[in-house]
Amino acid sequence: MTPNPISVTELNLYIKDRFQKDEYLNNVLIKGEISNFKNHYTGHMYFTLKDENSLIKCVMFKGYTANLGFMPKDGMKVIVFGTVSVFERDGVYQIYAKGMKQEGMGDLHEEFEKLKLKLEQEGLFDKSHKKSIPVMPKCIGVLTSNTGAVIRDIINVSTRRNPNVYIKLLPVPVQGAGASEKIAKAIEIMNEQKLADVIIVARGGGSLEDLWPFNEEIVARAIYASELPVISAVGHETDFTIADFVADLRAPTPSAAAELAVPNILDLVQKIQNNERRLQNGLKKKAEIMRLRYEKCMSSKAFTDPLDRINKNYMLLDKQIKRIESSTNMKVKEKKTYMVEWIAKLDTLSPLKTLTRGYSIVEKNGKMVKSINDLNSKDKISIKLTDGEKQAEIL
Repeated sequence: MTPNPISVTELNLYIKDRFQKDEYLNNVLIKGEISNFKNHYTGHMYFTLKDENSLIKCVMFKGYTANLGFMPKDGMKVIVFGTVSVFERDGVYQIYAKGMKQEGMGDLHEEFEKLKLKLEQEGLFDKSHKKSIPVMPKCIGVLTSNTGAVIRDIINVSTRRNPNVYIKLLPVPVQGAGASEKIAKAIEIMNEQKLADVIIVARGGGSLEDLWPFNEEIVARAIYASELPVISAVGHETDFTIADFVADLRAPTPSAAAELAVPNILDLVQKIQNNERRLQNGLKKKAEIMRLRYEKCMSSKAFTDPLDRINKNYMLLDKQIKRIESSTNMKVKEKKTYMVEWIAKLDTLSPLKTLTRGYSIVEKNGKMVKSINDLNSKDKISIKLTDGEKQAEIL
């Protein structure tokens, strides 16, 4: 008997049901390399996980992507935890990822955080130690590989912004064993020989292992000890290394480092021209203000009639003198009247006034005699009368 045919949807749903009943496929842990990565605007991530011989599609929904501690990208080796199921509309099976971490990155991340904390506590990241980038550097020292797009990008951007700037490349390995020691040594050479005004330490993007030389302590301390300003341009904008934290300035990309280090000569010319115009306009305005002020001064009475103010002050002075004289005379008159009144009163009380009425004053030894008991026989006395004084002796 021929069985009844089923629809494609029914077949896919049947297969999906078989997947869901498999406990192993509901909790699978798989490692591979990311390719065709797409970070959708909705927050979902779509990518393919592959190895040398095979591949499988993956999706991680927004609810799980929020827990990622890194941004996945093509070429990154990861370990994915999730569920294998069928997307019945397209008839394909794929991994619905619930978690993901970089393969072998656990130890490196831990080492990264330990070194970062150590150097931060020592003050290597403090802003107070960071040097300013020269405004118009004549020479840019670049530490990177002598092959690849990084040095070409830096040269192209630098020479476009200022054709007169000089680029000195000191080739160094940017990944692999011994790279960190050579990078640190190149920084020392740049400083010892004063080969540049500013140093750019750069390399392109890559995995954490690829960027690891720039997370080594020897490179961090070489950058910190550098007397020349250092710009770090390692990896992409989302990549951060220890070198970025120690450097005087971090650039998101090597091209951006060139833009930060080399000013645009056209912008400077435009700025100079604008300042020149502002200075000319300012001088013209200042000259006009000074001319108007001169004309106003020359039209004032101080210049047209210089004696006018002096004459007015003379008049004011005369008025003040008359006022003072009048006030003084009045005061003298008042005081004179007052004094005459008191003289009259004093004259009334004067003992000399009494002498004019026939009285006299008897003195002994310069003292007035008030009682006969004050006199003895043979005492010499003085008798004051109204018209003179006579000496006498007591009998």
